[in-house]
Amino acid sequence: MQPTVTRIYFVRHGQSVANAGGVTMEHAAIPLSALGAAQATTLARFIEVCPSRVFVSKYARAQATARPFCEKVGHSAEVHPLLHEFSALDPAMLEGMTGEQRRPIANAYWQAGDPGARMGPQAETFLEFDARVAAFMSEMPRLPDQCVLFGHGIWFGLLCWKLLGFGADDSQGMKAFRRFQTSLPMPNCAVYALDRSATGSWSWQLDERTMRGVAAVRLPDDGSSEGAESALRDQGRG
Repeated sequence: MQPTVTRIYFVRHGQSVANAGGVTMEHAAIPLSALGAAQATTLARFIEVCPSRVFVSKYARAQATARPFCEKVGHSAEVHPLLHEFSALDPAMLEGMTGEQRRPIANAYWQAGDPGARMGPQAETFLEFDARVAAFMSEMPRLPDQCVLFGHGIWFGLLCWKLLGFGADDSQGMKAFRRFQTSLPMPNCAVYALDRSATGSWSWQLDERTMRGVAAVRLPDDGSSEGAESALRDQGRG
Protein backbone atom coordinates (compact mmCIF):
# COMPACT_ATOMS: atom_id res chain seq x y z
CA MET A 1 0.00 0.00 0.00
CA GLN A 2 1.35 3.41 -0.97
CA PRO A 3 2.11 5.72 1.98
CA THR A 4 -0.07 8.83 2.22
CA VAL A 5 1.75 12.12 1.67
CA THR A 6 -1.30 14.40 1.73
CA ARG A 7 -4.72 13.99 3.32
CA ILE A 8 -7.53 16.44 2.67
CA TYR A 9 -11.10 16.29 3.91
CA PHE A 10 -14.25 17.03 1.97
CA VAL A 11 -17.51 17.87 3.81
CA ARG A 12 -20.89 18.23 2.16
CA HIS A 13 -23.06 21.02 3.58
CA GLY A 14 -25.92 20.39 6.00
CA GLN A 15 -29.53 20.12 4.91
CA SER A 16 -30.50 23.22 2.97
CA VAL A 17 -33.94 24.75 2.50
CA ALA A 18 -33.81 23.41 -1.08
CA ASN A 19 -32.93 19.89 0.13
CA ALA A 20 -35.97 20.08 2.40
CA GLY A 21 -38.18 20.90 -0.60
CA GLY A 22 -38.47 24.67 -0.11
CA VAL A 23 -39.46 27.19 -2.77
CA THR A 24 -36.82 27.97 -5.39
CA MET A 25 -34.34 30.77 -4.72
CA GLU A 26 -31.05 31.95 -6.20
CA HIS A 27 -28.46 29.17 -5.93
CA ALA A 28 -25.83 30.99 -3.91
CA ALA A 29 -28.30 32.34 -1.36
CA ILE A 30 -29.98 29.04 -0.36
CA PRO A 31 -29.58 28.82 3.45
CA LEU A 32 -29.44 25.85 5.76
CA SER A 33 -32.73 24.61 7.17
CA ALA A 34 -33.15 24.48 10.95
CA LEU A 35 -32.19 20.80 10.76
CA GLY A 36 -29.17 21.67 8.63
CA ALA A 37 -27.95 24.18 11.21
CA ALA A 38 -28.28 21.53 13.92
CA GLN A 39 -26.39 19.07 11.71
CA ALA A 40 -23.54 21.57 11.27
CA THR A 41 -23.23 22.00 15.04
CA THR A 42 -23.11 18.24 15.55
CA LEU A 43 -20.66 17.81 12.69
CA ALA A 44 -18.19 20.17 14.37
CA ARG A 45 -18.14 17.91 17.42
CA PHE A 46 -17.38 14.82 15.34
CA ILE A 47 -14.61 16.08 13.06
CA GLU A 48 -11.38 15.48 14.92
CA VAL A 49 -9.02 17.34 12.61
CA CYS A 50 -6.57 20.12 13.34
CA PRO A 51 -6.83 21.77 9.92
CA SER A 52 -4.03 23.53 8.10
CA ARG A 53 -6.62 25.62 6.21
CA VAL A 54 -10.39 25.60 5.76
CA PHE A 55 -11.90 26.25 2.33
CA VAL A 56 -15.58 26.85 1.56
CA SER A 57 -17.59 27.36 -1.60
CA LYS A 58 -19.06 30.76 -2.31
CA TYR A 59 -22.55 29.43 -1.51
CA ALA A 60 -24.18 30.35 1.80
CA ARG A 61 -25.09 26.80 2.81
CA ALA A 62 -21.48 25.60 2.65
CA GLN A 63 -20.22 28.62 4.58
CA ALA A 64 -22.86 28.18 7.29
CA THR A 65 -21.95 24.51 7.64
CA ALA A 66 -18.29 25.37 8.12
CA ARG A 67 -18.91 28.07 10.73
CA PRO A 68 -19.27 25.88 13.87
CA PHE A 69 -16.18 23.89 12.91
CA CYS A 70 -14.16 27.05 12.28
CA GLU A 71 -15.22 28.42 15.66
CA LYS A 72 -14.13 25.16 17.30
CA VAL A 73 -10.65 25.10 15.71
CA GLY A 74 -10.03 28.86 15.62
CA HIS A 75 -9.70 29.13 11.85
CA SER A 76 -11.25 31.52 9.35
CA ALA A 77 -12.78 29.94 6.26
CA GLU A 78 -11.41 30.93 2.86
CA VAL A 79 -13.71 31.01 -0.19
CA HIS A 80 -12.37 28.80 -2.98
CA PRO A 81 -13.58 29.98 -6.42
CA LEU A 82 -14.02 26.45 -7.84
CA LEU A 83 -15.90 24.70 -5.02
CA HIS A 84 -19.48 25.86 -5.68
CA GLU A 85 -22.19 23.45 -6.79
CA PHE A 86 -23.33 22.80 -10.35
CA SER A 87 -26.02 25.27 -11.43
CA ALA A 88 -27.82 23.06 -13.92
CA LEU A 89 -31.09 25.04 -14.02
CA ASP A 90 -31.64 28.78 -13.99
CA PRO A 91 -33.66 29.67 -10.83
CA ALA A 92 -35.84 31.97 -12.96
CA MET A 93 -37.15 28.89 -14.78
CA LEU A 94 -38.27 27.40 -11.46
CA GLU A 95 -39.63 30.49 -9.73
CA GLY A 96 -42.22 29.66 -7.07
CA MET A 97 -41.73 25.90 -7.40
CA THR A 98 -41.27 23.50 -4.51
CA GLY A 99 -38.82 20.62 -4.51
CA GLU A 100 -41.51 18.21 -5.66
CA GLN A 101 -42.36 20.48 -8.59
CA ARG A 102 -38.70 20.96 -9.53
CA ARG A 103 -37.84 17.28 -9.53
CA PRO A 104 -39.39 16.27 -12.91
CA ILE A 105 -37.60 19.18 -14.61
CA ALA A 106 -34.27 18.21 -13.10
CA ASN A 107 -34.84 14.55 -13.99
CA ALA A 108 -35.61 15.49 -17.59
CA TYR A 109 -32.39 17.49 -17.78
CA TRP A 110 -30.27 14.53 -16.70
CA GLN A 111 -32.19 12.08 -18.90
CA ALA A 112 -31.56 14.28 -21.95
CA GLY A 113 -27.84 14.09 -21.21
CA ASP A 114 -26.79 17.08 -23.32
CA PRO A 115 -23.53 18.38 -21.82
CA GLY A 116 -23.67 21.56 -23.90
CA ALA A 117 -27.22 22.54 -22.95
CA ARG A 118 -27.63 25.80 -21.04
CA MET A 119 -30.91 25.90 -19.13
CA GLY A 120 -31.21 29.66 -18.82
CA PRO A 121 -28.72 32.56 -18.52
CA GLN A 122 -27.92 31.88 -14.85
CA ALA A 123 -27.17 28.20 -15.47
CA GLU A 124 -23.90 26.44 -16.32
CA THR A 125 -23.53 23.88 -19.05
CA PHE A 126 -22.34 20.51 -17.86
CA LEU A 127 -19.21 21.02 -19.96
CA GLU A 128 -18.43 24.19 -18.00
CA PHE A 129 -19.01 22.36 -14.74
CA ASP A 130 -16.76 19.51 -15.85
CA ALA A 131 -14.00 21.98 -16.76
CA ARG A 132 -14.32 23.71 -13.37
CA VAL A 133 -13.88 20.44 -11.47
CA ALA A 134 -10.96 19.53 -13.75
CA ALA A 135 -9.34 22.87 -12.87
CA PHE A 136 -9.71 22.03 -9.19
CA MET A 137 -8.11 18.64 -9.76
CA SER A 138 -5.05 20.33 -11.22
CA GLU A 139 -4.70 22.28 -7.95
CA MET A 140 -5.12 19.30 -5.64
CA PRO A 141 -1.41 18.33 -5.46
CA ARG A 142 -0.70 21.83 -4.10
CA LEU A 143 -3.34 21.75 -1.38
CA PRO A 144 -1.84 21.60 2.12
CA ASP A 145 -1.99 18.42 4.14
CA GLN A 146 -4.94 18.32 6.58
CA CYS A 147 -6.97 21.03 4.87
CA VAL A 148 -10.77 20.79 5.04
CA LEU A 149 -13.13 21.64 2.17
CA PHE A 150 -16.82 22.44 2.68
CA GLY A 151 -18.80 22.00 -0.52
CA HIS A 152 -21.53 20.18 -2.39
CA GLY A 153 -22.71 16.72 -3.37
CA ILE A 154 -22.83 16.74 -7.17
CA TRP A 155 -19.50 18.61 -7.26
CA PHE A 156 -17.81 15.98 -5.09
CA GLY A 157 -19.38 13.17 -7.09
CA LEU A 158 -17.83 14.52 -10.29
CA LEU A 159 -14.46 14.89 -8.58
CA CYS A 160 -14.58 11.21 -7.54
CA TRP A 161 -15.68 10.17 -11.03
CA LYS A 162 -12.80 12.00 -12.65
CA LEU A 163 -10.26 10.74 -10.11
CA LEU A 164 -11.30 7.22 -11.14
CA GLY A 165 -10.26 8.15 -14.66
CA PHE A 166 -13.70 8.48 -16.24
CA GLY A 167 -14.71 11.27 -18.60
CA ALA A 168 -17.99 13.15 -18.60
CA ASP A 169 -17.70 15.47 -21.59
CA ASP A 170 -20.18 13.71 -23.88
CA SER A 171 -23.73 12.44 -23.50
CA GLN A 172 -22.72 8.89 -22.61
CA GLY A 173 -20.23 10.09 -20.00
CA MET A 174 -22.67 12.58 -18.51
CA LYS A 175 -25.37 9.94 -18.09
CA ALA A 176 -22.93 7.40 -16.67
CA PHE A 177 -21.67 10.00 -14.22
CA ARG A 178 -25.21 10.74 -13.03
CA ARG A 179 -25.82 7.05 -12.29
CA PHE A 180 -22.57 6.93 -10.32
CA GLN A 181 -23.22 10.19 -8.47
CA THR A 182 -26.71 9.27 -7.30
CA SER A 183 -25.40 5.97 -5.91
CA LEU A 184 -22.46 7.53 -4.05
CA PRO A 185 -23.21 7.78 -0.30
CA MET A 186 -23.44 11.55 0.13
CA PRO A 187 -26.00 12.55 2.79
CA ASN A 188 -25.90 16.06 4.21
CA CYS A 189 -22.71 16.60 6.24
CA ALA A 190 -21.02 13.51 4.81
CA VAL A 191 -17.25 13.60 5.37
CA TYR A 192 -14.71 11.98 3.06
CA ALA A 193 -10.95 11.74 3.57
CA LEU A 194 -8.95 11.93 0.33
CA ASP A 195 -5.40 10.56 0.44
CA ARG A 196 -2.65 11.28 -2.06
CA SER A 197 0.11 8.71 -2.32
CA ALA A 198 3.76 9.31 -3.17
CA THR A 199 2.97 8.31 -6.77
CA GLY A 200 0.31 11.01 -7.05
CA SER A 201 -2.75 8.73 -7.06
CA TRP A 202 -5.77 9.61 -4.92
CA SER A 203 -8.07 7.40 -2.89
CA TRP A 204 -11.00 8.32 -0.68
CA GLN A 205 -12.94 6.89 2.23
CA LEU A 206 -16.23 7.84 3.88
CA ASP A 207 -16.21 8.68 7.60
CA GLU A 208 -19.13 6.41 8.56
CA ARG A 209 -18.95 7.31 12.25
CA THR A 210 -19.58 10.99 11.50
CA MET A 211 -22.27 10.18 8.93
CA ARG A 212 -24.24 8.15 11.47
CA GLY A 213 -23.71 10.72 14.21
CA VAL A 214 -25.07 13.53 12.05
CA ALA A 215 -27.90 11.33 10.74
CA ALA A 216 -29.16 10.95 14.31
CA VAL A 217 -29.73 14.71 14.67
CA ARG A 218 -33.35 15.72 15.19
CA LEU A 219 -35.15 18.91 16.06
CA PRO A 220 -36.67 19.05 19.56
CA ASP A 221 -40.30 19.83 18.73
CA ASP A 222 -41.15 18.28 15.38
CA GLY A 223 -40.10 14.71 16.04
CA SER A 224 -38.06 14.65 12.84
CA SER A 225 -35.28 12.10 12.65
CA GLU A 226 -32.84 11.27 9.88
CA GLY A 227 -31.55 7.72 10.12
CA ALA A 228 -28.45 6.83 8.12
CA GLU A 229 -30.51 4.95 5.54
CA SER A 230 -33.17 7.63 5.02
CA ALA A 231 -30.50 10.33 4.82
CA LEU A 232 -29.17 8.70 1.68
CA ARG A 233 -32.38 9.63 -0.16
CA ASP A 234 -31.06 13.16 -0.48
CA GLN A 235 -27.61 12.33 -1.81
CA GLY A 236 -28.47 13.28 -5.42
CA ARG A 237 -29.18 16.91 -4.58
CA GLY A 238 -26.72 19.77 -4.31
